[in-house]
Amino acid sequence: MTAVKVIRVMGTSEESWEDAAHEAFREASQTVDDISGVHVEHWTADVEDGEIVQYKATTEIAFPVEH
Repeated sequence: MTAVKVIRVMGTSEESWEDAAHEAFREASQTVDDISGVHVEHWTADVEDGEIVQYKATTEIAFPVEH
């Protein structure tokens, strides 16, 4: 049986929520090995003058715990 740890990471993008989710994964993968899953928990955005200026994806990143 494998234990799994889950961390929360927020990614941001000026282009899209999908890009923001990819950014969260890319940032996490720089310091976390063997990521086994990504769950998008929340999609949010910053709005200025009636336009979305920054997309945000709050994700949960799962990876196995090493013994």
